[in-house]
Amino acid sequence: MNITEIAQKDRNAVLHPFTQLKDFATGKLGDPTIVETGKGIRIQDAYGKQLIDGFAGLYCVNVGYGRTEVADAISRQAHRLAYYHSYAAHTTDELAILSDRLVKMAPGKMSKVFYGMSGSDANETQAKLVWYYNNLRGKPTKKKIISRERGYHGCSVVSGSMTGMSFYHDHMDLPFSQIVHTGVPHYYWGATPGETEIEFSARRAEELDELIERLGPDNVGAFIAEPVLGTGGITPPPKGYWQAIQPVLRKHDVLLIADEVITGFGRTGSMFGSLHYGIEPDLITVAKGLTSAYFPLSAAIVGEKVYQVMEDGADRVGAFSHGYTYSGHPIGAAAANAVLDIVETEDLPGNAREVGAFFQDLMKEKFSQLPIVGEVRGVGLMGAVEFVADRDHRKRFDPALKVGARISKAARDRGLIARAMPHGDILGFAPPLVATKSEIEEIVAIAEAAVRAVLDELVREKS
Repeated sequence: MNITEIAQKDRNAVLHPFTQLKDFATGKLGDPTIVETGKGIRIQDAYGKQLIDGFAGLYCVNVGYGRTEVADAISRQAHRLAYYHSYAAHTTDELAILSDRLVKMAPGKMSKVFYGMSGSDANETQAKLVWYYNNLRGKPTKKKIISRERGYHGCSVVSGSMTGMSFYHDHMDLPFSQIVHTGVPHYYWGATPGETEIEFSARRAEELDELIERLGPDNVGAFIAEPVLGTGGITPPPKGYWQAIQPVLRKHDVLLIADEVITGFGRTGSMFGSLHYGIEPDLITVAKGLTSAYFPLSAAIVGEKVYQVMEDGADRVGAFSHGYTYSGHPIGAAAANAVLDIVETEDLPGNAREVGAFFQDLMKEKFSQLPIVGEVRGVGLMGAVEFVADRDHRKRFDPALKVGARISKAARDRGLIARAMPHGDILGFAPPLVATKSEIEEIVAIAEAAVRAVLDELVREKS
C-alpha cells in the first residue's frame, strides 16, 4: 500500500488527539506524518525524512529509539506467555521482579505497586486509593484532592479534572467537583515586585494552608503535584517550594501524591524528581519512562502508610475491588525490566545530570539575551524557552501572533521536533536521556536558527 493510500485511510478513520478536527479532515493541516522507523534520538517518516525528536515522543522514549534489547525482551515474553491477568493473586515472574524493583528504588516508604496502561489511569487509581483509604479509617468526608493550576495529570474524568488547564475542561463537563486547584508555582509570572523565590514559595504554601482551612481539613484527602511542572510549561519549582509545601500537608493529614510520570527514571538528573527535590510522597505515579513507551504501562506505587490501612480493613470490607484487564500485563512488565536495566547499567540519570547541565548552560547562552526571550528554564534534560513581547515589563505577545507555534514549526522545518507548549509562547525540550553533548549542540543550534528566523519575521511585520 502506498503512502497516499495510508494517509487517506488515516484521515478517514483515525480520531487524533489534540488535533483541530475540521482542519485535518479538510486537508488544511496537510497530510499526517507517517512515522516508520527510529534510532537513537531520531525518527524517520515514510518519505525518508529524518527528524531529531527533541521531545522523546511525549517525554517518554528515554532510552532512545531502536533498542533491540527491549524488543527482544518483548518478543521473548510474547512467545513464552503473551497474556495473563493479575486478578485473584495471579502473577508472572517479570511482574513480581518489576514490582519488587520499583518498591525498592522509589523514594519514600513504599509498599505495593498497582498497574495500569497510562499516566491518566494511574492518577485515576490514585484518586480511588485516597477515597478508599479515608473511608477505611473512618473519615468519609476527607475526599477532596487539591492540584495546581497548570499541573498536568492526565485527561480522563478525574485525572483530567486534576489537570489545571481550562482547555482540558472546556466542553467536557470538567472539572469534577471533588478536585480543587491552587496557585501555580511559577516565580517568573507569579511573584510580586521585590519578592524573592523563597518568599514566593512561602506565599504559595500559605495560600495552600488557607485553602485547606477554607475547605475544612476533614474534607481534604490529598494534594497531587509534579515535582517539575511538565505540560504546564516545563517549570522547575522555585527555591524552597517543596520545603514549604510539605509541612502544610502533614499539618492537615493530607496525602501527597507525587506525579512522576515525566520526572521518573532519570529526567531531572536523579532517578526520581522526588529525590531531586527532597519530596517524601505517600503515593507515586509513574508511566512514560517506565517502559520508555515501548509498551503501554503505568503504575501507582502505594506507600506503607496507605497500604497498611487497606490491609487492616480487608477482613471488614473484603477484596480490593479495583483492577483492569491489563493490570500487570506480562509483556509490559518484561519491557519495563529491560528498560530499567538500560537506565541503571548506562546510568541514564547520570547522563541526564551531566549532559543536562551542559544543555541548560547552552540554552541560557544562546537564548537569554534575545529581545523576545523572557525566561530560559529547566532541569536535567528538560527545558523551555518562553517568549515575550516586552521582556522589561514581562508583557506577553498577542496570542493571535502564535509566536510559540511559529517557532516550533520553524524548528520542525529545519529537522527538529520541539514542542509549542500551552499557556504562553513557550518552546519545550525533553530529548531522550541517551542524548550526547554533540546532539544537544545540534538541537540548540537548530532551535536558535528557528527563533532567529521568527524574530526576523516579527521585526518585519512590526515595521
